[in-house]
Amino acid sequence: MASPSLMTPTSTPAAAHTKSFSPIRSKLISTATATAAAAATPTTISTTRRRDFLSLSAGALLLTHVPSAWAAPDEEYVKDTAEVINKVRKTITLEKTDPTIADAVAELRQTSNAWVAKYRKEKSLLARASFRDIYSAINAVSGHYVSFGPTAALPAKRKQRILEEMETAEKALSRGR
Repeated sequence: MASPSLMTPTSTPAAAHTKSFSPIRSKLISTATATAAAAATPTTISTTRRRDFLSLSAGALLLTHVPSAWAAPDEEYVKDTAEVINKVRKTITLEKTDPTIADAVAELRQTSNAWVAKYRKEKSLLARASFRDIYSAINAVSGHYVSFGPTAALPAKRKQRILEEMETAEKALSRGR
């Protein structure tokens, strides 16, 4: 048998049949509820409608209005991307025997690493066609020079593909994409 102080679902001591208590209700809550139900006047309804209208119109304003502070990063992205495009073109068109190719590759690596570090984390840019094309071209050029060294010439097919990606990226940039 169970201990008299231990209550289990199967035990039914006499003390278990105590008086059940009704929930305690605050006078403030019941008074406020009754007052709110009785006072649903046109002023409270119009206040609620006005609040809903203002919140919706403020949300619509935020979605449609683009402040100039948001436009500045886009202009910066276009300028930085155009700079990277020019450096990639200049570097991959240099001859293998050019004495400045090692410096040009080092400068391109530094510029491209800075560009990727700056814009890869921007979620709004990831869907842009210009970003995808430039990122792919930078990846191909950097991978080639890391694998084969700064004086190794790019294969003709890879060079052609990179130049095509640069052209499509420039077109996309000019269209705002």
